[in-house]
Amino acid sequence: MPSLAQQLADRTFRYAVAKPTYNTGKGSLVFIDEAHHNFHKLEGRFHAFAQLLKDDGYVLQANRSTFNKQSLARCKILVIANAIHPKNQRDWALPAYSAFTNQEIQAVKQWIYQGGRLLLIADHMPFPGAAYDLAKAFGFEMNNGFARRIIKKKNLKRKLDRFNRQSTTLKSHPITNGTGTQDRIDEIISFTGQAFKIPANAKPLVVFPEGYETLMPDTAWAFKPETKRLPIKGWIQGATLKYGKGRVAVFGEAAMFTSQEVKRNGRTRRFGMSHPEAKQNPQFVLNVIRWLDGKLE
Repeated sequence: MPSLAQQLADRTFRYAVAKPTYNTGKGSLVFIDEAHHNFHKLEGRFHAFAQLLKDDGYVLQANRSTFNKQSLARCKILVIANAIHPKNQRDWALPAYSAFTNQEIQAVKQWIYQGGRLLLIADHMPFPGAAYDLAKAFGFEMNNGFARRIIKKKNLKRKLDRFNRQSTTLKSHPITNGTGTQDRIDEIISFTGQAFKIPANAKPLVVFPEGYETLMPDTAWAFKPETKRLPIKGWIQGATLKYGKGRVAVFGEAAMFTSQEVKRNGRTRRFGMSHPEAKQNPQFVLNVIRWLDGKLE
């Protein structure tokens, strides 16, 4: 992902939803978390995400309350994207503190067990550290690093991170299969992020192939020769879990759920759902929400 100062919401992006799940304003209530210093907010970098869901009939609302039984009971789907502890909000360096209290984590667990639906997104460092405890409560082990293709030659241009059926890096799942040819997903593009490990009862969606590694610097983007690196073949960037009566979808990359732009030297570069090669990303995002809502099975 580009640096913090350069990332802006692309407010021109609009995806034509072929067959909306609900009539306008009649769908399930989706909370976008804004109570934990989130990098992505409803009227900010999540503008395109929110518009996409509204066009599918969903009702969206910003959550600015601590997670507890009462606050969570109001929504069906909770979206947490790049939450961060106040100590790390402007200091993307170790140590990374949990964005959630133990009481909040227990409240979310109980809510999901009784039927709640969670989309948890934690991008590259320091966001996996902030979400680690919450993800671990469901058996996911996040890595507080940067998942990147290994480049052995200097000055070699970095390729897009493609995950597709042909390479088996995009798995067959109700989210990728959809309900027919109009919403079947064959390839998605991601934009850096992190890699994580999943519990045995989770279902992988996006899997790293040979040739990728995680870099774990002390400070975000400060890569040095001595920076710790680990190969991540078989590690995950997207997965789902059924937990009690509820559902969880976990992703280690946030930009794929957005449409953003970077303006530099008089030029505008778009990434996320509006990237010219990420043609199926918008439908993939819709399918994730529809699966959480129970509409794909």
